[in-house]
Amino acid sequence: MSMSGTDAYDREPHLPPLVERALAAARTHGFPYSCRPEQGRLLQVLAGGARSRIGETGTGCGVGLAWLVSGVRDGVRLLSVERDPERARVAAGVFADRPDVRILHGDWRRIEDHGPYDLLVLDGGGTGKTPDDTPADPARLLAPGGRIVIDDFTPASDWPPRHGGSVDRPRVFWLEHPDLDTVELPLAEDLATLVGTRRRSAGRPGAISAPRPFAAGPT
Repeated sequence: MSMSGTDAYDREPHLPPLVERALAAARTHGFPYSCRPEQGRLLQVLAGGARSRIGETGTGCGVGLAWLVSGVRDGVRLLSVERDPERARVAAGVFADRPDVRILHGDWRRIEDHGPYDLLVLDGGGTGKTPDDTPADPARLLAPGGRIVIDDFTPASDWPPRHGGSVDRPRVFWLEHPDLDTVELPLAEDLATLVGTRRRSAGRPGAISAPRPFAAGPT
């Protein structure tokens, strides 16, 4: 969920038709926090590597999901969870003609009932960015070799990365997660995304368990 993400498309021509449809819905319903175009293009590329299933938390009005759908192969199923009932309804309308897309209303943990995923985008829960948000478990939710995406970080050049004058613990959590090989990708001067790939040994007996959830402020 990006601040002023919907407005970021004002100077973006030649968008995929489904992205334009979702963007129009976001504008009609006054939703400003859509996935930014830089992030959307990354999601479109990553979706092309999925073999069977993609998950997303935080549908919004469906802009990020539309980028994902625009990049998938035939036969891939997509599931997105939105906690706001009106936004879930709006997004369901955007994808009404796509039987490969399912929108669920409720807590982000509903995504756990439908994995494992080849690609999981955490944009509305499961990131661990706030004290009341428990980080998702990639060993449980990702297929071996599957990828997880956590968006909306400020690019960092130092280690440990810092945010608001203190160590950015959510970012460190994902960059050092024992079940993932994670990289930070700078997408714009003010935007970075983390992409982690599940290690083949994740979740096996003897594998190192993930760190306990922590309390941290938003990034």
